[in-house]
Amino acid sequence: KDRSRQKPPLPLSLIKTNKHTHTMLSSSAAGRLTAGIRTSRALSRSLPSRSSAPRSSRLLRAPQTTSTASLVTPLLLRNQIPSLFYSTERILQLRTKKDAKSGAVLPKTIYDPSMEKENCGVGMVASLKSVASRKVVDDANEMLVRMSHRGGVGCCPASGDGAGMLFGMPDAFMRTKAKEALGVDLPPRGEYAVGNVFFPPENPDVLRDCKAIIERLTKQRGMTVLGWRPVPVDNSMLGQDPLDSEPDTEQIFIANTGAKKLSLRDFERELFRVRKMAEEEAAAMLGPESGFYINSLTSQTITYKGQLTPEQVSEYYLDIKDPSFITHLALVHSRFSTNTFPSWERAQPIRMMCHNGEINTLRGNKNWMFSRGGLMASDYFGNDTHQLLPATSDNMSDSGNFDSVLELMAKASERSLPEAVMMMIPEAWQDNHNLSDTKKAFYEYNSCLMEPWDGPAMVAFTDGRYIGATLDRNGLRPSRYYVTKDDNVILSSEIGVIPELQDKDVKIKHRLEPGKMFLVDFETQRIVPDDEIKEQVASRHPYGEWVKESMIDLERWTQETAISPAPF
Repeated sequence: KDRSRQKPPLPLSLIKTNKHTHTMLSSSAAGRLTAGIRTSRALSRSLPSRSSAPRSSRLLRAPQTTSTASLVTPLLLRNQIPSLFYSTERILQLRTKKDAKSGAVLPKTIYDPSMEKENCGVGMVASLKSVASRKVVDDANEMLVRMSHRGGVGCCPASGDGAGMLFGMPDAFMRTKAKEALGVDLPPRGEYAVGNVFFPPENPDVLRDCKAIIERLTKQRGMTVLGWRPVPVDNSMLGQDPLDSEPDTEQIFIANTGAKKLSLRDFERELFRVRKMAEEEAAAMLGPESGFYINSLTSQTITYKGQLTPEQVSEYYLDIKDPSFITHLALVHSRFSTNTFPSWERAQPIRMMCHNGEINTLRGNKNWMFSRGGLMASDYFGNDTHQLLPATSDNMSDSGNFDSVLELMAKASERSLPEAVMMMIPEAWQDNHNLSDTKKAFYEYNSCLMEPWDGPAMVAFTDGRYIGATLDRNGLRPSRYYVTKDDNVILSSEIGVIPELQDKDVKIKHRLEPGKMFLVDFETQRIVPDDEIKEQVASRHPYGEWVKESMIDLERWTQETAISPAPF
């Protein structure tokens, strides 16, 4: 306080301790207009395990030095080392490597301002043989926590930009919870759905009205609402920012047991319709960002996410810590929000994907999707196709808009998920002599229907049948994947996320290449090579004939018709 009286007020920058080397690192988010200066955090597992003391007592005060602000900070990660808040004076010392008063050269550290770069952390874990196990859940959590340094936090390090995990439906766990909470026996797997829903906090009237909307729409589509289950959470480790906007989270159980039983694909389509219509109706009643949000509503997967730090996800959602919570697939995401403010609903994974990078063509993508909305038609939805629109929104992040369009393409049409991804993130096909004519024709034809969602972008995706990842043609968000001898697949934004993995246990080790797709098909229980899946998709229709018959190239047309050039 004495120092602040002597100098003009300057913002504090947040310095974190790299827990591997105990060397100071600085924040790289100085230009961000959020509450306080944001930072990403370094991560380690080499420190003492978490204290057994109650969370409320596990608060450590930063050591008092001449350059350290007197602040109490919550315990970070799984150790007992606090984060340190430094004055602007100390930040400038680290940047210039000189003492502000004496001008003396400071000892060299590993901090380098030129290396201040950030992006999200994305990963997936899956069993090729679709074997549900606790190991998939534990490895996914380990992977997520080890990518904490890729996620952003606010001025309070317990306020994260967002993190989450998407799992294949934990069937055994859900059956137990449905019996305990609702007293019902769930139908066979694939014939029921569970959705995690956010409701505006501490508003029982709105909670009742939003539930009524979902229940009414579900019954109208011939499905049965079995009941609601409050999702148990522990918010004692959250910072003030996520606490202020923390939603009430409940699970809805829906059964495909109406008078006319739906096929699995049609069941998914009707669930999709219910979600879209419920969100539109709630937005009309409460406003576009009211806090009502359906994280997922499907028979195949379920998403647990929020405005959390990576290490808070499994601590906050007590379901994930339950030993009976087992699954065969998981997507994880640690968010560093670059173009939208953090919020509970903007955390990832979303419904079908998670994303590392930015969609730099977003404005054009949204405009084109909106403009073609009047021409969209679905054989299944018919005259009710408008119920699924609009597909994009200014209230969603770039990833949220991408996910919304991907879900529309994969569920409202007859396209498979890999085909929808190929349309949205095409490889470099023009003047590419390494591509077959079949694939070139596919990309050329679909370029008239869907413009590329270009970024730098790495997208991991799943619908329960497939899980995979693709890298855009620029290749600026690399990832690596491993296939183990016990038929587990691990893909991540970086290596070292599963430290227990030994080289002797690895069967395949490779990187995700620009424009390529990594794909696991759980029905065939194998990794489908990029060329095979793309040739298979491109061969389903005579795209080459369609292009030749229907597309007019003006330059070629003027040559063929011998039209004289303009006289000017």
